[in-house]
Amino acid sequence: MNRLIAVVAALTLAPFAHAANIEAGRAKVAQVCAACHGVDGVSVADTIPNLGGQRARYLEEQLTALKSYARRNGIMNPIARQLSQDDIANIAAFFASRPGAGSATVSDFMPNIARTSVTFPDNHRATFTQYHAASFPDLKQVRHYYANPVALQAARTGKRLPDGAVLLAEVYSAKLDSTLQPAKGSDGLYVPNQLLFYSVMARGSGWGKDIPDILRNEDWNYAAFTPAQQPRPNINHAECLACHKSQVEENFTFTMKALTSAAKTP
Repeated sequence: MNRLIAVVAALTLAPFAHAANIEAGRAKVAQVCAACHGVDGVSVADTIPNLGGQRARYLEEQLTALKSYARRNGIMNPIARQLSQDDIANIAAFFASRPGAGSATVSDFMPNIARTSVTFPDNHRATFTQYHAASFPDLKQVRHYYANPVALQAARTGKRLPDGAVLLAEVYSAKLDSTLQPAKGSDGLYVPNQLLFYSVMARGSGWGKDIPDILRNEDWNYAAFTPAQQPRPNINHAECLACHKSQVEENFTFTMKALTSAAKTP
């Protein structure tokens, strides 16, 4: 019986039997993880978990589950699948070696990840084409999507979206009815109420050159703007890059099929 227990334990631990290298983990964290989780595992935002001081075995299990998609997370799946098991072991060992979060300590963003080259496009209502709209029940929002002529022409001819392509989303709160539920229009979509912010993705030559490959979306950059068309503060570019990484076959956008359909409609 003891031998059986030992065999089972050995098989259970086998996937994580990697000799961890803390310094290699430190380098990988600085290149990839620090943009969201901080250089010492103290996250850069309230919505991102701290990893510093967490147990190495737990971190290995979670990263391995994210790598295999056994655990689903739209941001972490495409990142974890690019890590080797040695990378995972090293990252886990490094974070486990850190003291963890102090009082209100927050790590700085990596400069080349926090920076974005996207500016708000002038007169988008006059020069862009609306190609899609969608309701978001969990958020009680409705979003209207616009594409500039460069993106529209590429989609019309079946080409990948080139440098100069810009996609913009107007994000609205949904108008509520008398039961405090989102009201729907004749098109079945939520009726827009208040403009909350703009989300913009654009690409330009060399815009991705300073971004680590594991996060890079070719030369796409992302930005969010207030209703007054000013950059929203404290937006972490890395979260956008990680989320859109899974859409590499769709030009890194979640609305490519809708854009193609609209572009080809006479």
